[in-house]
Amino acid sequence: MSTKYQLITLLLMYCFSVKAQEVLTKEEAVALALENNYGVKIAKNAVSVAENNKSILNTEFLPTVSSSAGATYNLDNTEAEFSDGSTTVLNGAESSNYNASVSLDYTIFDGLGRRYNYKRLKEQYRLSELQARETIENTIIQLFSVYYNVAQLTDNLNTLEETLNITKDRLTRAEYQFEYGQNTKLEVLNAEVDINNDSINIINIKQDIKNAKRDLKLVLGKTYTTDYDVETEVEFTLQFQKDSLYQKAKSRNVALLQTESNIAISTLDINSGKSAYLPTIGLTGTYGWNKNNNNAASFVSVSTNTGLSGGLNLSWDLFDGGSTITTVRNARVNLETQKLEKENILLSIERDFNNAWDNYLNKLEIYSIQEKNIRTAENNFERTREKFKLGQVNSIEFRQAQLNLLNAELSRNEAKFAAKLSELEILQISGELLNVQF
Repeated sequence: MSTKYQLITLLLMYCFSVKAQEVLTKEEAVALALENNYGVKIAKNAVSVAENNKSILNTEFLPTVSSSAGATYNLDNTEAEFSDGSTTVLNGAESSNYNASVSLDYTIFDGLGRRYNYKRLKEQYRLSELQARETIENTIIQLFSVYYNVAQLTDNLNTLEETLNITKDRLTRAEYQFEYGQNTKLEVLNAEVDINNDSINIINIKQDIKNAKRDLKLVLGKTYTTDYDVETEVEFTLQFQKDSLYQKAKSRNVALLQTESNIAISTLDINSGKSAYLPTIGLTGTYGWNKNNNNAASFVSVSTNTGLSGGLNLSWDLFDGGSTITTVRNARVNLETQKLEKENILLSIERDFNNAWDNYLNKLEIYSIQEKNIRTAENNFERTREKFKLGQVNSIEFRQAQLNLLNAELSRNEAKFAAKLSELEILQISGELLNVQF
């Protein structure tokens, strides 16, 4: 007997391990999305490029150093007449020249253009970080939209399976009653039809879950080799934080911060354009080596020269046809455009935040009402089931009470996750989405 019980225990443990699936928590889903999502990866690469661009190696503050070398060979027929009247004729006279040099060029002053360009590159890097943050926030919202869709479908599946079990019990009861002549075959047939309908609903929702999980894997940028479940519990934490969140929205909203960065860039563009009004002062220096092997007609057969040379140069475009004036004017217009854009975004933030907040409260209230409706539907169903067992209600009335409970539970599931997504929308608008625990 002990061996038999051991086998049964092992069988139950095996069945449990097969049924159990990996649970993808919300924290794990966020971590995977930030690591593997292709949109996030692309945004991070853009930040890396901007970081490289803001390096001092890209600002023209450092000098340029170049080198050159050359060699020439001549084979000439030469007829030379000297000052004393003598002449020399050379056929196939050879001569050669060899040279090498290292040159340095450095701009000492360029009207402060480099300085403003360097600041602009740093501000461009900050803007790219904000753009990457926006991509990450949108990815998280997209992630939870799909994640909670899987969670809602999972809750719905559990509800439908419970409904099917109740219908199966009803069929068993109807078959017993028919067997003992307590009801007609119609009760059995009605129960069978309802079982088929409940089974079809389960088949459909299982397919919906598969599709939703594929959508989730796409956002995660990762393919799982095994099936997985998701967390279905949610918590709401923002009911009493409206004022503080709105103040954060006016200072931390990512779209607003991007506009402020664009304003800073436009201001630097004006100053950079004005730098063309000023002269440019440059420094040059060269170290060179030169060797000449002359033919016999020359007074010097071999000469070698080495030495340093340096110079200071100044250039000043007194008038460039008006291109600098046009550049500065356009930069000022762009600055004004960015300021107007900021004002527009502030108005949009106020509207979007209030809309999202009211939407959130409405969905919370609907969720609360649906919770109460569940209790009412459960009480109604339990009473109807007792009366059904006593033969005081027919199968049609029983089925209607069952469907009322089913619809109440499905509506509650929808309201729960809709309210949570509204909460996340508020966090995104207020710039706090990346600062919360999921």
